[in-house]
Amino acid sequence: MIRKIFDEALSDGKCYEVLTHLCTQIGPRLSGSPGAARAVDYTRSVMEKEKFDKVSTQECMVPHWVRGNPSEVFVVSGGKNDVLPSCALGGSVSSGGKAIIAEVIEVKQLDDLEKLGKAKIEGKIVFFSRPMKPTHIQTFEAYGGCVDQRGSGAAKAAQYGAVGVIVRSMSLREDDFPHTGGMHYDTLYKKIPALAISTAAATRLSKLMAANKPVKISLTCNSETLPDTLSHNVIGQLTGTEKPGEYLITGGHLDAWDNGQGAHDDGAGCVQSIEALRILKAIGYRPRHSMRAVMFMNEENGLRGGLKYAEVAEKTGEKHLAAIESDRGGFTPRGFTIEGEQDWVDKINGFRKLLEPYGLNEFKKGGGGADIGPLKKSGTLCLGYIPDSQRYFDFHHAGSDVIENVNKRELEMGAASIAAMLYLLDKYGFN
Repeated sequence: MIRKIFDEALSDGKCYEVLTHLCTQIGPRLSGSPGAARAVDYTRSVMEKEKFDKVSTQECMVPHWVRGNPSEVFVVSGGKNDVLPSCALGGSVSSGGKAIIAEVIEVKQLDDLEKLGKAKIEGKIVFFSRPMKPTHIQTFEAYGGCVDQRGSGAAKAAQYGAVGVIVRSMSLREDDFPHTGGMHYDTLYKKIPALAISTAAATRLSKLMAANKPVKISLTCNSETLPDTLSHNVIGQLTGTEKPGEYLITGGHLDAWDNGQGAHDDGAGCVQSIEALRILKAIGYRPRHSMRAVMFMNEENGLRGGLKYAEVAEKTGEKHLAAIESDRGGFTPRGFTIEGEQDWVDKINGFRKLLEPYGLNEFKKGGGGADIGPLKKSGTLCLGYIPDSQRYFDFHHAGSDVIENVNKRELEMGAASIAAMLYLLDKYGFN
């Protein structure tokens, strides 16, 4: 059966074709945007064309932040006019229609702000320059080790009177693509503009500041937060033959940051989820439990889609046995994380001998994913699909996250891996 799944994916896979359309004909899909609305219509039409048993949308209110005209950051002191490629962080306020020109102060840790104190920070732009640690084998650990400066940097710096924040992009690759991402403010303090600069620009700025001479930069940001707006999750279903009221789901988030095409993050996870069900249907497998492919809206800056899906499931009494999330890019399959009791870790490890021939050999305890996380409180087993992580943060949240940086075979292999896990869970996971 698993051989049939992979044969179908690798000989007649539709994954890359659907992702290409999503990236090139729709493109950026930040929640609340016209692109997000078109993506809802498109993925619904794809599942309807494949004649899934049921295809529907689910309403959810989402944040609507817009980037506006491109941001600008450049050095203005010491005879320099060095442009530092930049982009606003998601949720940032604007610079008020004008440039903010101020001295830069560099810090590595959030705790450094307290050590410096208000006297040294007030009126300055704080530069968080901590890089991702290259010695981590799993790059998500490197990301987790420095993403706090992106998420909380502006809130912390504002407490000490900073007028703006720039952050080294979260990437192990040295290039000039700035990487955006979500951030938040502390309502007790003034909101200040927060931007990311590219890794190459951050390195240049750190070297310039190492001379111990004051460095001034000019910062312009044009973003704006509009009122929440209506959007949708998209749900496709194969109805179970024995237990139609019990669900196994797989999903990714349909929204994507607006500075790229959202190919790996998370167009890949969406099309793999649709493809997993298409494969099972194409080879004639009729699931015992109902299976769903869910396109969650607004993972990047609010998680409203995941929260709404779990809320509706609880309200309607739907029993979700297991959920798989694909949100780590469309790279070579490695395995799955298991967010559940040890007996579930042991049971899924029992599938290893069946999946190892297809490159799947990592089955370990770990988080399932943000969008399926709200289902945990109802006892749902949550799994996270693990592809190889080495290249993911080259493209994550950057303008380089485009279809040209997705390998068709790796993407299709991932869809087959998810389909295989759904099959095993359906047939052997639950009585």
